[in-house]
Amino acid sequence: MGEVLAINVSAVRGIEKNSINEVMVVEGWGLEGDAHGGDWSKQVSIFPVEAMEKVPLHKKQEVLSGGYTENFTIAGINPDQIKVGTKVKLGEAIIEIFHVGKEIFKESGRPYIVSREGRFGKVIKGGLVKVGDKIIVEA
Repeated sequence: MGEVLAINVSAVRGIEKNSINEVMVVEGWGLEGDAHGGDWSKQVSIFPVEAMEKVPLHKKQEVLSGGYTENFTIAGINPDQIKVGTKVKLGEAIIEIFHVGKEIFKESGRPYIVSREGRFGKVIKGGLVKVGDKIIVEA
């Protein structure tokens, strides 16, 4: 079982997100106050910190010094368990994963790894999520 380490939102796309302690996740939309909400398959982004192992040594410092670009930073779950079609329960909310990584990789900062290893999905059940909430991966 994993845990929510950080929750991050931004009202504008393309900038680092601000960390908050809890958020209401809205079914069929995304996170309240986040620019990525909408009727599409990337309403929510999840980044498992265990994926940092895949960052090449020469990129690690740059990636670690960047601010959050994902909505949920999680720990305690093998990234390979979070595949397309998987449902991830974070607090009261459930996210169905539709994408692993992005179509176009970023080459610098934290987006370097999130664009390769981030998980993106739709909210299939809304609810409150707080830092420290447990995470369950469902098949």
